[in-house]
Amino acid sequence: MTSDFLVIGAGIAGLSFALRAAKHGKVIILTKGRAEESNTAWAQGGIASVLPAKLRAEGDSVENHVADTLDAGAGLCNEEVVRRIVEEGDNTIEDLLGYGVEFDKEDDHFMLGKEGGHSHRRILHARDTTGREVARALLEAARREPNIDLLENHFVIDLITAARLGAVSNDRVLGAYVLQRETGEVAVFRSDRVVLAAGGCGKVYLYTTNPDSATGDGVALGWRAGATVANMEFIQFHPTCFYNPAATGPEARSFLVSEAVRGEGGILRNAKGEDFTKKIDPRGSLAPRDIVARAIDQEIKRTGAPCVYLDVTHKPPGFIREHFPYIYETLMKFGVDCETTPIPVVPAAHYMCGGVKTDVTGKTSIRGLFAVGEVGCTGLHGANRLASNSLLEGNVVGRLALAEMMRLYPPDKAAMDTPPIPEWHHGDVAEPDELVVIYHNWDEIRRLMWDYVSIVRTDNRLRRAAARLRNLKKEVREFYWGHRVNADILELRNLVAIAGLIVECGLRRRESRGLHFTLDHPESDECFRKDTTLRKF
Repeated sequence: MTSDFLVIGAGIAGLSFALRAAKHGKVIILTKGRAEESNTAWAQGGIASVLPAKLRAEGDSVENHVADTLDAGAGLCNEEVVRRIVEEGDNTIEDLLGYGVEFDKEDDHFMLGKEGGHSHRRILHARDTTGREVARALLEAARREPNIDLLENHFVIDLITAARLGAVSNDRVLGAYVLQRETGEVAVFRSDRVVLAAGGCGKVYLYTTNPDSATGDGVALGWRAGATVANMEFIQFHPTCFYNPAATGPEARSFLVSEAVRGEGGILRNAKGEDFTKKIDPRGSLAPRDIVARAIDQEIKRTGAPCVYLDVTHKPPGFIREHFPYIYETLMKFGVDCETTPIPVVPAAHYMCGGVKTDVTGKTSIRGLFAVGEVGCTGLHGANRLASNSLLEGNVVGRLALAEMMRLYPPDKAAMDTPPIPEWHHGDVAEPDELVVIYHNWDEIRRLMWDYVSIVRTDNRLRRAAARLRNLKKEVREFYWGHRVNADILELRNLVAIAGLIVECGLRRRESRGLHFTLDHPESDECFRKDTTLRKF
């Protein structure tokens, strides 16, 4: 399979790129499962954007949005990148409206929400399923585009690079080896322009708000190909994931109660009904996520309670049902009427602020390879993401990536000599006969990451995690080479790689900053006011 552009992932970032790239050549989009199963589609909150003067909240400005982002990022944001992306907010909204995204309006004005860390109302939303609405519109547009082939159930195993084929002095991306899940066969997808847009890595933790597909595939692909990776220690834990040990099924385990609920007046309370977050930060329940998540973690450990509670019972009857219908109806399915009963919540892994290191256009350290959306580390988020900046970043960087790619590698440019790409060879072609080993290792990785490398860390916990992960990597490597590949093996291989990157970055940052909080180094240190970068040689 050959194409002008190869896009791995079908969230807002990959689709924003692909829809524009289709005007310049053939585009293939690969998703390892259903296209609708993306982190974008699971995003509840909205998109942060400063609208034109007549439409924005009174007193808001681009400068305010920049300042809020820098404040949340705890000193590690790239201010130039922040400004570039924030300034593109209005263009992002126009772009999405053009594809048919329907944001909530009141009369002729957009309804603007407010979330933790924001100084003004600037969050555009589609009720409490904004991501689903964005994914719907962009996927429909992609499926109408004759120059785009959207191939589902195609799992990328590894990128193919010139260095991998022996051309060390002139490394560039050449394509990818891809498992066709329905047939079990592995095909070569050839392209000189590859975009990683495969989302986050929440499933590396025991509790997460992410879909099951979020196994860090994009970062693992970039890492194994030799791209620079940065800031993987900064994993954002969303403060309010629904907690109900009696509820079963994946929706119950990872159901997010949007930050927008707190933006509309929801208050975090302990079992005694106390607003405990006010003791930690004067902004209380609307402080940035790292602060709120640590406050909840501290309160749970202090009291021994299994959870805390998000209280919206003081809101007028019908308010939550009208503004957050998906949240209200889902909670009712699990026996919680949030208009009369506080919602039990716990923190859960939510967003990866690091990733494959890029500039603001998504360009990586490998020629022809770009990373957009949650996969990429542009410098926007720093040490902690400001709520609702992620969908904004995905669209902006997706658009900028196409412009930069066309400048550097236009499809009509004469192709460089390409070394022959060998077909994929399975190791031992035996089918995996001990799936229990895969499931056990998967569970062990997620539990050790939750116990040792979650909201609060120590040097000793990180070292313990690193030691065990070394053994797990060896076991996974033996299993990978000893059996015919399938999706379970590939996800496990990516998970153990991502876990190792998070731990290694955590060990190197000997301070507390943003989302990385360690009891051994509880203060920030100016010596570490820089990215944590790793590269595989």
